Amino acid sequence: MPTKNASGRKRAARASASAETKKETGSPRSAAATAGRSDVPTQAAPVRKKISLAFQGGGSHGAFTWGVVDRLLEDERIEIEGIVGTSAGAMNAAVTAYGLSKGGPARARQELANFWKRISDAGRKGPLQPSWLDKMMGNGSLEFSPMWHMLDMVSRLMSPYQLNPFDLNPLRDVLLEVVDFEFMKHQNKVKLFLCATNVLTGRVKVFSHNDLSVNAVLASGCLPFLFKAVEVNGEHYWDGGYMGNPPLFPLIYECESRDILIVQINPINIPEVPTEAPAIFDRINTLSFNSSLMREMRVIQFVSQLVDQGDHRHKRVLIHTVDAEDVMGRMTVSSKLNPDWDHLLRLYGIGRERADAFLRMHFDDLNVRSSTDIAAKFL
Repeated sequence: MPTKNASGRKRAARASASAETKKETGSPRSAAATAGRSDVPTQAAPVRKKISLAFQGGGSHGAFTWGVVDRLLEDERIEIEGIVGTSAGAMNAAVTAYGLSKGGPARARQELANFWKRISDAGRKGPLQPSWLDKMMGNGSLEFSPMWHMLDMVSRLMSPYQLNPFDLNPLRDVLLEVVDFEFMKHQNKVKLFLCATNVLTGRVKVFSHNDLSVNAVLASGCLPFLFKAVEVNGEHYWDGGYMGNPPLFPLIYECESRDILIVQINPINIPEVPTEAPAIFDRINTLSFNSSLMREMRVIQFVSQLVDQGDHRHKRVLIHTVDAEDVMGRMTVSSKLNPDWDHLLRLYGIGRERADAFLRMHFDDLNVRSSTDIAAKFL
């Protein structure tokens, strides 16, 4: 028969256990015990907004897009449905879609950083290097690089069929090291579209699904004064920027999301009239590369007005933009071919800052309204 002391010890133990249970309320151990109870508040999952992305091309300036996407991928409230890209934008699009398909946002961020570092490392082996004076100027240009001036002069006199008869392109190796294109043909997590220009017909070509390959990406970024036309399935292609930089219609037709976020590299506005030959040549390029986008914007604006008037046969498209015109408008054409890591990191940082500002100011606009005034910006 238990003694009085033993009985008291049992009561104390029970009281202690009861106090311990109360103390643990809200702890990880108590969460398991209260699972399924309707009176226990649960933390709501973040609201995820589905959008599509459109990336312009612009050589090394594509590192700005890298920064924008890196910041967007950090935000758990955003889901990326589709991506369209041209030239450097096609490379960013392919790497982003591959990373998202393989392992989600964290993997995509990792693959993008890996891609741009490999681009810089490959560029260090080439002739185009910023001089110490270029680095001191800090604007990313190659204006004091003798090899840049030699390339600029020779490329106006000789074609890549003469200058680069073996069609060497370091981008091919980098892309194959980063992206598994056979996997991309069969993944269905992210809709990917790459734009190129058919040399013979002048028509825009959008590669997607089973058409995806390293040659499709290289075709999208084939600058005709540096590389031979890229052959894909018997057709020859140049840079997609001539016909769509980037084209938006694949996202409108193939994606459920109405929201398209355009990452702009080529400035629409510049601060002054160019007076030097390279600057004039670069402005001609940006005008031609922006022309197709501005035409599409005019159509989107027209359709939006029809929807406002009660015509519901058409899909309302919501347009958002992230750009750095104040920075890009002052950069020289040579900076687009500068692979220096410091230059790329600077553009990456600017991209992250602009994307962060966009999210702070316009996240609530996503899936609700356009945050870009199309008429004011494009028309």
